[in-house]
Amino acid sequence: MNKTEIRKFAEWAREKLISDIIYKAGTLGINENGIIDKLPQSTEDLHFFDIGTKEYTQVSGEQLKQRVALVQAIRDKEKSYKSYKEAFDNLIEEIAYTWFNRLIAIRFMEVNDYLPSGIRVLSSENKVKKEPDLVTNPFDADLDLTVSEQNRVIELKEQNKFDELFRMLFIKQCNKLHEILPELFERTSDYTELLLTISYTDLDGIVYKLVHDLKEDDFNISSEGGQVEIIGWLYQYYISKKHDEIINIYKGTIKKADIPAATQLFTTDWVVRYMVDNSLGRYWIERNPNSKLMEKLDFFVTPKHGQINYVDEKIDPKDLTFFDPCMGSGHILVYAFDVLMEIYRECGYLDRDAALNIIQYNLFGMDIDKRAYQLAYFAIMMKARSYNRRALTQSISNNLSVIEESNSIERFTFDGITNDKEQNKIGEYLINAYKDAKEIGTLQTIEEYDYNSFKKYLLSLEKNVSRYDIFSSAWLMSVVPFMLQLTKQAIIMSKKYAVVCTNPPYMNKLEGTLKKFVVENYKPYSNDLFSVFMYRNFGFCKVDGYSSFMTPFVWMFIKTYERLREYIISNKSITSLIQMEYSAFEEATVPICSFILRNGKTNNKSLCFRLSAFKGGMEVQKQKVLEALENKDCSYFYEADESMFFKIPGSPIAYWVNKNILVAYESHLLSSFVSCKSGIMTGSDKYIKLWNEVDVKKIKFDCKSFKDMSDFKWFPLNSGGKFRKWYGNNIKVVNLWNNGQEIKNNVKNYRLRDSNLYFKPGITWGRITSSQIAFRNVVEGSLFGDAGPIAFINLGKEYVLGFLCSKVVKYLLEVTNPTLNFQVHDIMNLPLIKNDDISIFVENYVNECIEISRQDWDAFEISWDFIVHPFIRVMKDIGNRNFVNKSVSFYNGDISEVSCPIELCYLFWQGMCIERFKKIKENEEKINRIFIDLYGLEDELVPDVEDRDITVCKANLNRDVKSFISYAVGCMFGRYSLDIDGLVYAGGEWDNTKYSTYIPDKDNCIPITDEEYFEDDIVGRFCEFIEIVFGKDSLEDNLKYIANALGNRGNTSRDVIRSYFLNDFIKDHIKIYQKRPIYWLFDSGKQNGFKALCYMHRWNADTIGNMRVEYLHRMQKVYDKEIKRMQELIDNSHDNKAINKAIKRKEKLQKQLKETKDYDTLVAHLAHSRINIDLDDGVKINYEKVQTAIDGEKLQILAKI
Repeated sequence: MNKTEIRKFAEWAREKLISDIIYKAGTLGINENGIIDKLPQSTEDLHFFDIGTKEYTQVSGEQLKQRVALVQAIRDKEKSYKSYKEAFDNLIEEIAYTWFNRLIAIRFMEVNDYLPSGIRVLSSENKVKKEPDLVTNPFDADLDLTVSEQNRVIELKEQNKFDELFRMLFIKQCNKLHEILPELFERTSDYTELLLTISYTDLDGIVYKLVHDLKEDDFNISSEGGQVEIIGWLYQYYISKKHDEIINIYKGTIKKADIPAATQLFTTDWVVRYMVDNSLGRYWIERNPNSKLMEKLDFFVTPKHGQINYVDEKIDPKDLTFFDPCMGSGHILVYAFDVLMEIYRECGYLDRDAALNIIQYNLFGMDIDKRAYQLAYFAIMMKARSYNRRALTQSISNNLSVIEESNSIERFTFDGITNDKEQNKIGEYLINAYKDAKEIGTLQTIEEYDYNSFKKYLLSLEKNVSRYDIFSSAWLMSVVPFMLQLTKQAIIMSKKYAVVCTNPPYMNKLEGTLKKFVVENYKPYSNDLFSVFMYRNFGFCKVDGYSSFMTPFVWMFIKTYERLREYIISNKSITSLIQMEYSAFEEATVPICSFILRNGKTNNKSLCFRLSAFKGGMEVQKQKVLEALENKDCSYFYEADESMFFKIPGSPIAYWVNKNILVAYESHLLSSFVSCKSGIMTGSDKYIKLWNEVDVKKIKFDCKSFKDMSDFKWFPLNSGGKFRKWYGNNIKVVNLWNNGQEIKNNVKNYRLRDSNLYFKPGITWGRITSSQIAFRNVVEGSLFGDAGPIAFINLGKEYVLGFLCSKVVKYLLEVTNPTLNFQVHDIMNLPLIKNDDISIFVENYVNECIEISRQDWDAFEISWDFIVHPFIRVMKDIGNRNFVNKSVSFYNGDISEVSCPIELCYLFWQGMCIERFKKIKENEEKINRIFIDLYGLEDELVPDVEDRDITVCKANLNRDVKSFISYAVGCMFGRYSLDIDGLVYAGGEWDNTKYSTYIPDKDNCIPITDEEYFEDDIVGRFCEFIEIVFGKDSLEDNLKYIANALGNRGNTSRDVIRSYFLNDFIKDHIKIYQKRPIYWLFDSGKQNGFKALCYMHRWNADTIGNMRVEYLHRMQKVYDKEIKRMQELIDNSHDNKAINKAIKRKEKLQKQLKETKDYDTLVAHLAHSRINIDLDDGVKINYEKVQTAIDGEKLQILAKI
């Protein structure tokens, strides 16, 4: 089965159907904006509508009746929706999926020769023939055509209106199929037929693509790969785009109408087999010791000794009731049908009789989504038909149902008709019980009544009518059929089943009625709908029956599901469980597991598969399960005693845990040695900035306690960040001026911690990670944020940090929380074994790691302790900036020759990085070895650390040269100085005395041109910088080395460097500064007509005006001059090559000139506004502010961030 093609078709088909139906409705004067009234000249039988076309639209006859029905349907839906548009969109969606369901059902039936007439509807038995057989032979199809319809068929054929004939016959076929499949082929509504637009002649139409783009064998159950599950996959993919849209739109709660699409997932085939084999299959095998069923169940799990504990209970196959309360399109029920068939065969039943029994006695299912219900019904009926040719014509009852709600009915009773008070009580109960059932679904608990007796009562009510009137007739026609539906639901939901098996909805953002119901009835388990169903399904299940699931695996570990775990461990049994690899199930955005729970306690061990290490999707997971079933001595199959789960805090389902770890948990937890708090929550990004955004003189970096805060505004904040161990990620500051007064005055949802905890030493980590968790030493004088909690500790901090950075902690956290979100309690509940004999070694290694990591962090300008670029530092260490040693041996290897001083600097820097990397890796492996031995995990873990997990950098020529260029730009603007170490200017008063070796730009504007028009453009300033730092004699060699490192295009080294400044510098700068750049680029557009850098911290009200007058206008004059020069060359040259080159350059210059003039218009508006900035507002606000005129108009003059 080619699921890629199936998905492509289904997604396209939905859009195609909706588009065609909307277009058809529009031609009738009905669109998303409203319903157009008929024109005054309309008559009773002929209506005119002005739809904006040249001629008025005319609607008459049958179409007029259908249009009236369509309008009424929209009006009825408006009562349940907030707006006309919502009602219109919902109805269009409903019509589209109605025809989609029928098209794919008929396609499946014609391929498998299940149509009663045997005549193909959408295609032909003759593969060469394009015309469907139904169009060719309409009178052989047993469609009960009336005389007028027969005449119409002949008429349409004679007029060659084959598509119109096809639509007519298709509708007749659907109505005919109502006789054998009434739940799917309901009687079509007038308006539904009106909006049917299918064509078999259209090569871009849905019928043609269904027949030709999807392989016929995928529908044919007799061919390899063909299966009824294709119906489920088509539906899953049909709604996939809507599912994605809903998930993206609703970052919070999900609307009632969108719950089905938001929660629908088609369960992977092998997982279905695993769930059914080990629930339904197990239930039968345990009660039938002589059964051979086990041999036919590929995913049946037994203990290593291979023996099964049998149950002394005799049951008939009809007793094997199997219920899916969230059945979707019926995938689970379809496979359960196959297993049940094998059981009936064991008991001597013929297939044709077994098929009917399975439908009538064994399979039960419900869903809130009518579309899914119809397909589930179709799927199991097709399954029955595959075993019994007469299954569709024997009027057998089934036990599947869509869930309807009773909101439209106020009461059941009707005077003069409903005369039985006891039965009426049941009716009133059902109306009350099924209020809002479209949201609550099968989570509702239905009391046991004699619903079969009530059903007979309903069917007898018509006899009680002494005299008919419009009211009694309306009641009998609407309320009685609806109550019969509620009765069917109640019969299914009030039963107890041998097996309950489902893939429940995954949704934790509930609203309205559903949220209220879940909290009131399932509060301990209400974190997600899937966990509510885990608890609820025990209520559907017989004692010692089985409940099987596929769900997110978070319930096994995280604190919010602790009460659910305790309930299951204390009262039930985990029979079997498969924990998938984190991202294996692509259809869901969460890691999943599948498991079988017994509704009662046993002494049997839980049989578990841990597939965490096997990446590659669900097919890989399947193969690993099968391999484990063949060889249960493999490393990832476990037999676990459930009682051991209680020995670990939070009772995680840690079935694989080493016994030594359980002993470790009997010692002290980390909470005995440290105190830990979640940090400050400001409630708004406005109060947290990157440290380099704000005025550095307002930052207090060295507070020892809250008493040192004085009148400073900004303070360092630990706030998570990328994966980095030991030290670093110190980039954020928080506004706590006057003890957070601005936050308190402007934010409702904030959390400020006890000031006595401020600036204390400790260990921090990122609460939310993208991969592994990493722990770091808290930098002195910093606070703790919500995303960066701190474990406060004075004595023994290095030992604890070594433990936390070891592989042992990674192992332990996989036991208690194998997610990407690490809360305080996850860390505090780690078992810490203290050993004084090894602590001195650990402390020494850790101190070295912290210092190495600090040196690495401070080597880059994002650190507030950055001193000078490493190349400059090396040059100073050498002592002679003109020094080039042609044969020098470095500690990182033998280098026979260097080309220039900057290469020498890079090689020394490379050597430093290698030494740091080697040392920290060596230390980490020693720390790992110590703690692995201490915790007895020698058989589980190795001390080796992969290079990718070392978080200090190796040298990278391209990156490091770019960082050097960035440092040079900083010197150009005065952020740094060659005369003073560290940050020199980032706000406050400017001091010229700090710059003598290299003088910064005077007016905070450095142009970037695509050619060398000015000596003092950015390339000229950069060359001056290189000359001053490394000497004039080696300038060209240094520029060549830099150009080679950049790798950009250009004829000369200066061209390459110019290209980098013009195209890539700002991109790199924005990335390094996390979209909060401190250098801002004036940018006229794609033609590179004008570009210039300025420094945010030197911005004033005249920056834009100065740039315009001194640089932009100057650039325009250059272009004017160059255009004239090119024209002179064109006029006077006799060299065609030179002339062509001049023509091209002139055209380019003209485009650039035009771009600068258009840009000048924008700039002038802003220049006159004289906009200044407040550094405390940070980049995001100020960046928008300087591009907003006084009148509020947004004018983009800076490069996009």
